[in-house]
Order: sequence, then structure tokens, then C-alpha cells
Amino acid sequence: MNNSTFFIIGKHAVIEALKNPSRKVLRVFLTEESKKTIHRESQNKNLLKNLKIFYKTKKELDNYCKNDGIQHQGFVAEIEQLEKIELKSFIKKKDNLTLVCLDEVTDPRNIGSIIRSAASFNIDGIIFKDRHFPSTSKLMYKSSSGCIEHLNIFTVSNINSTLKYLRDKNFWIYGFDINGHKDFTKIEWKGNVVLLFGSEGYGIKQHTRKYADFLVKIKINDKIESLNVSNSASIVFHYINQHKK
Repeated sequence: MNNSTFFIIGKHAVIEALKNPSRKVLRVFLTEESKKTIHRESQNKNLLKNLKIFYKTKKELDNYCKNDGIQHQGFVAEIEQLEKIELKSFIKKKDNLTLVCLDEVTDPRNIGSIIRSAASFNIDGIIFKDRHFPSTSKLMYKSSSGCIEHLNIFTVSNINSTLKYLRDKNFWIYGFDINGHKDFTKIEWKGNVVLLFGSEGYGIKQHTRKYADFLVKIKINDKIESLNVSNSASIVFHYINQHKK
């Protein structure tokens, strides 16, 4: 392993990486059983062609995730990062985009779950502050269940300046906050929008909130204080996928 590569684990994470023509996979570590699974899911494509493949026992593969508290399912791969996508280039000549911006959401499991929901419900991309995006996290890749291979990821140096830039480019910024003024299902969703979610503990930071055009909320049982950010995101993505014009 060199400094530019890292390991991912889990059935869906590895198989989807193998299916992605833009992803460089250097080595794959499998059990005999997981090799059969890959052949079943290859859809007449030899996903293992021209790859360095190493067959290991389950116990040997345990060494790749023993400190992470997650199961490898017989699948480990060494991969390179995808080529970075520039947000400014991406939004040119595109209309009716739905982007997500995560303001200091840092838990890899939450991030992976949000990526999975975003890809499932046709979100066009997610914006992260570069130092808060766990780009080599096994847990994030496992939690995204391979969906990171199907979603545009944008990393930026400053969230606030990025939101300001997007506002200047005719995006409406909707901040999701427990103290939001309006139920998000009452919004007429159309045009270019950014869905802004805050951290797991503190929500959207005060100096970031001022860049939101609207503060909206998810209406829940009054006895419940709040939802986990990944649960909130799933609800919002599903609704907007169904109702955006």
C-alpha cells in the first residue's frame, strides 16, 4: 500500500468499486465464497479481469478491519481516490439541480448513510468541507453500501463562501433546523436548490445560518426533540425526489 491508496471493506463497497470504470482498484482480497458472489453479480462482465487477486481465509481478512468494529463479509480492496470534481464546473449549463451541503457532519457512519440516501433519491451531489470529509474511512464506505460510486462528491475549503457563491449563481439555500419557520413539505420545490444540514450535536452554525435563504423543519411528534441527521436527510431526499418540479 502506498500513500495515495487505501482499503475498503464489505460486499457492496467492493463490488460497486469494481463496477465503476472511473475507480482505480489495485488489489482485491477475497475468500473463496466471496469470489463466487462476485461472479454471480458480474452481469456477464468479468469484474476481476486484469486485477491482482489474493484469496484469504475469513480470519486473515479480519486483520483489515479488527479496529473498526465492522464486518468485511469476505471482501477487501485497495483503491485510489476518484478524480476530484470541481463544483463550479459541474453547475455550468445545468438546471434544476438539487445539491446537499453538510455543515460539520463528521460521523463516518452518518456520512455514509446520507450518501446512500442521496444516491438512492437522485440527489445531484453533496458538498463537504474538505477537512471534514473522511475520504478514506472504511466505515463510511461500508455505510454507503457502494453508493459513493454513484454520487458526485464536492470538497471545498470553505462552506460559507461556497454557499455565497451558489446563491450568486441562482441557487436557493434551505437550511434544515429544529427552529425552522416552515414545514419543508409546504415548500414548492423547484429550480436550483441546496439542502443544508448541520452537525449531529449543534445543528447549523450561527455564522453559516445567515447564508440560508430559508430555515425549514421536518414536522415530527412534539414529544420527540429531534431526528438523527441521516434519518432527517433520508426523509427530505425522498420527499423532494417525489415532488420537485
